[in-house]
This record gives sequence, structure tokens and C-alpha cells, in this order.
Amino acid sequence: MDVPREEVSSYGIVVAEPDGRIQSFQEKPQPRDAKSTLASTGIYIFEPEVLKLVPSGMVYDIGADLFPQLVAGKQPFFAQNRPFHWIDIGKVSDYWSVLQRVLKGEIADMRMPGTEVRPGVWVGLNTCIPWDQVKIEGPVYFGSGVKVEPGATITGPAWIGHGSTVRSGARVTRSVLFEYTRIAADMHVNEMIVSRHYCVDRNGETLYRGDDSTQLRWGDARG
Repeated sequence: MDVPREEVSSYGIVVAEPDGRIQSFQEKPQPRDAKSTLASTGIYIFEPEVLKLVPSGMVYDIGADLFPQLVAGKQPFFAQNRPFHWIDIGKVSDYWSVLQRVLKGEIADMRMPGTEVRPGVWVGLNTCIPWDQVKIEGPVYFGSGVKVEPGATITGPAWIGHGSTVRSGARVTRSVLFEYTRIAADMHVNEMIVSRHYCVDRNGETLYRGDDSTQLRWGDARG
């Protein structure tokens, strides 16, 4: 798929003939050096014979080594440019952005799981949410077994994973909680991806549970 030239350094870049035969493959070139803006989406189908070209006992990269070898050997190596929705999630910030778009309904053919109990709010099985004592602003998904205590605030787009707990007074804003994550009382999680052991903000900065450098407290909802 075509990508903006300023983003080519994140991808393998392909030059292909009209019939799709690949003429060259550049692994993450700088924008000034890129021969095209056609990015490989990382979906590959190989004949078994191709794997025999990969040497043993040494570092050998598919994009940097194998693909140029196929081109140099004039092997039948083709690209297909198909009309599908493709988003790279190679970085944490990409993953966060995609989840935000999924919750907003911006990704085609992505249906939300659970039951929509009110506009923009989906829940799984066996949730414990005192609706008249919490503030929920969708879009929000609550996985199965989620517990939200009175006084908590959830501001979407937000994804609360299976078995998670949001304690009283806590606020979760535009964030993703992995399964069995507990947010401590009166904490504010803002634009983060949070697991039981660590959390990462949208820029990729990571904090680990028990880190004295932060006042944010979270943990394992099962413990």
C-alpha cells in the first residue's frame, strides 16, 4: 500500500512492474533514498523452496537479505496491491491510535464485542457496574467480569479488559486496560495502555508497577 514519503523509513519499500513482479526491495530506507512509496504490509506467502535459501547459523533478515536475493536471482517474486484497510501497529503509539479508532467506529468491518447497553457502551458477561453511581462517557467497552466501583469515571474511547477493576474515585481517560488490571482508588489514567505489571503512554514512555518515580498506582485485579 502507498504511504506518505515521510513515513517510508518505517517499512519495506517495493518497486514493482505493472504485472506485480518486484524489481527492488528496500528495507526501511530514508525518504530521500526511497525508490517508491509502496510499502510492504508484511503478509508473505512462500513456496517451500524459498526457505531453503535461508542459511543456517547466521543472522539473515527477510527484508534486508532474502528479498533482495530473490530479486537478484530473478525469482518469481510478486507484489499484490489490494484494496483493504491496513494499519501498522509496530509501535505502542500506533496500537493506542488503532484502538481509539476501533472504538470510534472508524475501522470498517470491525464489530464491537459484547452487548451495547446504551449508545456507545458495550459490556461483556458478569460485569459489576453501578450505573447510577459512576460516570461513563462512551465509546467504552467493558469486558466480562469487569468491576467498576461507585465514584469512578470512565471517559472514552476506552477499553476495559476482562476481569479488570476500577476502584472508587479512579478516572480512566481514553485508555486501554489489559485483562485483570486494577486501577487504584483516586488514580487518573490518561491516554495510556495499562497491564497488570506496566503501563505505557501514547508516546511509548513506560512505567513499571511499584516504580517510586510515579504516584500512579495499579496492579493485578486478582491479587
